[in-house]
Amino acid sequence: MIKSWLVIGIVAVVVAIGLGRLNTPEGYRWFNRQRRPNWLTFEGLIPVIWTAILICGVWSAYNVWEAAPVKNPPWGLMAVYLLLEVAIMLYTPSMFWFKNLRAGTIVGAVGWVIGVILAILVFPVSSMATILLIPYLLWSPIGTYVTWVMEGLN
Repeated sequence: MIKSWLVIGIVAVVVAIGLGRLNTPEGYRWFNRQRRPNWLTFEGLIPVIWTAILICGVWSAYNVWEAAPVKNPPWGLMAVYLLLEVAIMLYTPSMFWFKNLRAGTIVGAVGWVIGVILAILVFPVSSMATILLIPYLLWSPIGTYVTWVMEGLN
């Protein structure tokens, strides 16, 4: 039988790569021309931060799966994890498609709301799973705020 952590990890990677392919070269060029706030000195760390957050998300989903009763798999919660990852991964393509920073702000805010709902739903199943969602719940508003500020600058 295939291990749950492997299935969850593969699904997360496939979704990330699949939705990442929606980014376009002209979208990258457009985004790179956008002005940033002077205080945005940590932009180079953003890919590392998101990698760590996504790993925590996969680990959180694994904890929920393993904590759930064998006779009652948490398919509904896994669907919410998938929805959250889709929201996270659509942040950049949504801005690139529409060439509009507000699209990213909206997707970021919606993703955070999904994350809060997920954290509340998984807490009774696994408190560790909720703890592993905290990096996302802390970082997502920062990224959304940066995008909102950039919108005002552009």
